Amino acid sequence: MNTPAHPDATVSSFPGQLAAFRLDGARALVTGASRGIGRACAEALADAGCDLAVSARTTGALHDTAAAVEQRGRRAVVIPADLSTPYAARDLADAAAEALGGLDVVVHSAGSLPTADGTTPVLVPFQHSEQKDWDHVISLNLNAGAELCRATHRYLAASPRASLILMSSVAGLMATPRMEAYAASKAGQISLARSLAVAWAREGIRVNAVSPGWIRTTMTRFATGTEPVSDWLTSHVPLGRWGEPEEVARAVLFLASPAASLLTGHVLVLDGGVSVPDGGLAGLPKPASPFVDQ
Repeated sequence: MNTPAHPDATVSSFPGQLAAFRLDGARALVTGASRGIGRACAEALADAGCDLAVSARTTGALHDTAAAVEQRGRRAVVIPADLSTPYAARDLADAAAEALGGLDVVVHSAGSLPTADGTTPVLVPFQHSEQKDWDHVISLNLNAGAELCRATHRYLAASPRASLILMSSVAGLMATPRMEAYAASKAGQISLARSLAVAWAREGIRVNAVSPGWIRTTMTRFATGTEPVSDWLTSHVPLGRWGEPEEVARAVLFLASPAASLLTGHVLVLDGGVSVPDGGLAGLPKPASPFVDQ
């Protein structure tokens, strides 16, 4: 059994309770790190003292993330990978562990909606959707995450401060018409995180999920850049605004850090209240859905 070190054992050089949020010398792998939430997570972990392996399909943008990590005084290793291809997650885990000398933190942030041209999401009624789109989303969001968990297990089991974090979504917690494949994959990630948290607890591996709500990223640009859609979505958010990638990254940092040393099998929801039962209906005026007649 791998017994995790007490938080004070790894962060005692930093003053006060803030020491529990430090990850000095930890080795982290972040997928989907070229932009948005993944990049924000990489930067936050670097700020906390991690050396990083960063991975994504977009090599150019990935080097920008690596540069941001290095500007923070930490080491960055670029490992491009398309996790929707067979064995890519396994090869990524091995390459990251070899480059960094092991793994302490794994953040799986890579994910996708069905797209028409690789960038523009396809949001159609389920009965008009195509199986190939379903298969692609499940393959990347859920199957690749499962393969990555399996592949990183042996490295995390050897770490005294192992933390595995799956990037789910509020879509996995509530009804999201026209995003059924995405929602199903994110619900699957939550279930996987809970099961692995129990299965791997005695090995000292903490497993948690983060479920962001409406976050301003490249993937959501179709909505943030279209006023009727943006207004309709935020009208269902009690806080009344879009979230930012950095807000999600801070939650990931907490889950990865010794500050969360007793926390496993948890789903941390960052959605401005949209998933609170009836929260989106609590007297907030809402415009008509822009999708009704489509």
